[in-house]
Amino acid sequence: MGNDNTTVSRVAIGCFNTLKPNYFLFPLISTIHVSFCFSRLSSRGTMIKLFKVKEKQRELAENANGKGHVKKQTAGELRLHKDISELNLPKTCTISFPNGKDDLMNFEITIRPDDGYYLGGEFLFSFQVSPIYPHEPPKVKCKTKVYHPNIDLEGNVCLNILREDWKPVLNINTVIYGLYYLFTEPNYEDPLNHDAAAVLRDNPKTFQLNFYHVKQESVWSKICLQFYIRGFIKFVSSLLAILVFFGLAQNSNTAIAA
Repeated sequence: MGNDNTTVSRVAIGCFNTLKPNYFLFPLISTIHVSFCFSRLSSRGTMIKLFKVKEKQRELAENANGKGHVKKQTAGELRLHKDISELNLPKTCTISFPNGKDDLMNFEITIRPDDGYYLGGEFLFSFQVSPIYPHEPPKVKCKTKVYHPNIDLEGNVCLNILREDWKPVLNINTVIYGLYYLFTEPNYEDPLNHDAAAVLRDNPKTFQLNFYHVKQESVWSKICLQFYIRGFIKFVSSLLAILVFFGLAQNSNTAIAA
């Protein structure tokens, strides 16, 4: 057996040292070498995947323990997220998030009544939700100037479920429907704007005319503001053009004099 091993060793050495390689053995050796390399790469890839999985598990564990960078939601935020995900709004109402959807505690509702005195109007409400919600009702303001017995000129809203009748079982959907019905059924018996309430009670036709008057004032105010802004921008642009012209002319005169 010793002599056989010596003979095999000499043959192998001869294959590598001779000028003409043994083409029978070379493919076999190459195949073994490539298989070995792929085996190492595959093993390394598996280790990287395992490392990434463990790293992800560690991050999730840290977040669960409050050590990560993910902000932990309050009970109020969790409840509000549930309320918003379950919203069932009428077609006349839409919701928007002026600060982005990362800030659920501040949002806006637009109401476009399709019936009653306020038909054709568009009214924007801001909602500010407390961290202890639903144990405290949201703060609601009307951002659109409106002639209404239950909404004053500062945008404060008189709605019973936003005050003494609020209960934690109520939700955002309930509040939005309450606001909507303020426009289809305004209540002069519980007013904030007492003048509007008296007119609605005693003379509904005059009340409707007053609403249209206030609406037209609001529309004209917006139009005038837009024209003012556009005019101001044109004025500033013209002024800058004149300054640039005189600056170039002065530089040109200085160059000629030199």
